[in-house]
Amino acid sequence: MTDIDEAVDWRGQVISCGTCVHAALQAAGRCRLKHACVNDRYARRIDRFFTWNPGLANGHVRHPHFEVRAIAAKHADIFLLPPMLDDPEEAVRWNAVRRLPRRYALRLRDDPHREVRIRVAALLDEADLIPMVRDPDYYVRLMVARRVGPGLLARMIDDKEPEVRRLVATRAPVEWLIRMVADADASVRHEVSKRLPGDLLARLKRDPDWRVRFEVATRLPVAQLADLARDEDILVREMVASRLSPTPTLPMLEPPILEVVP
Repeated sequence: MTDIDEAVDWRGQVISCGTCVHAALQAAGRCRLKHACVNDRYARRIDRFFTWNPGLANGHVRHPHFEVRAIAAKHADIFLLPPMLDDPEEAVRWNAVRRLPRRYALRLRDDPHREVRIRVAALLDEADLIPMVRDPDYYVRLMVARRVGPGLLARMIDDKEPEVRRLVATRAPVEWLIRMVADADASVRHEVSKRLPGDLLARLKRDPDWRVRFEVATRLPVAQLADLARDEDILVREMVASRLSPTPTLPMLEPPILEVVP
């Protein structure tokens, strides 16, 4: 017998339909052992039970099994949800807050679980995201960086996580990119090199990363390319050579003489 064939509750005890308070539902086709059962320990079966019987969710918001509470929160009356924001399980808190007005999400900006804060960051308006710019978890800050405008992005230019700074480099106003040309991470500087105006790219000609220098060689004005022709990387040298070489001209061909047939 595999786990999927079991009919056990969250405490590991075998489920008995005969003693279940919802036994009448089985006869009506509104629950089924190993398929749609609120007592089962498998979340999919619990979810299917409430999908078939959403009106029973209200009576399960304080169930001892957190999976039942979390799934009940998806169907219960909304006025029952605010107390669930203090539930000890993050899945319950999240399922509750996602259905409540956005002001309730403010309470969870400092939630102890990162998954809750990540999801909350996806819900809030920009003004409400200000405290989350310095969240201790990098992925929360990454979510914030995806959603805020230039004003808040400026605060994230010096974020300690390279992945966050890299995203900032793709979204920040171009005039701010000059502040990032000396970033400690090569992948960040590479993103900067893709967007930095051509007249400012010369600042990256001596970058230690060949990908940055290659981007510079691709976009730098031709008049400033000469010293990159001696770059240590062959791909950079080849790019410079292709841009410095004159465009080949095609030989002039005389038009063919058409013979007139009488």
